[in-house]
Amino acid sequence: MDTIFLVLSLFLPRLALVIYWFLGMIPFNTVPFYGDVLLTIFLPRVLVIIFIVQNLGTESPWFWIHLIVGIGVYLFGGNKARKRKNKD
Repeated sequence: MDTIFLVLSLFLPRLALVIYWFLGMIPFNTVPFYGDVLLTIFLPRVLVIIFIVQNLGTESPWFWIHLIVGIGVYLFGGNKARKRKNKD
């Protein structure tokens, strides 16, 4: 897997997937095309983690970095919007 893809998908997973799809550089995976499309739209971090597992395995530090960031975004991502809503 390309290191640029891994770093870009850490911060902007949906954008990284779309860019690499248009360039024809999506990593090898066994997810069907409709799964790629739906996961890119609704759960892009999950799709990136699937790509990492299928290409690098779970022993890769990239897997753990993406997993920790994904869990953090899931748990704490809504707090910012909730605080902003309460201020208004």
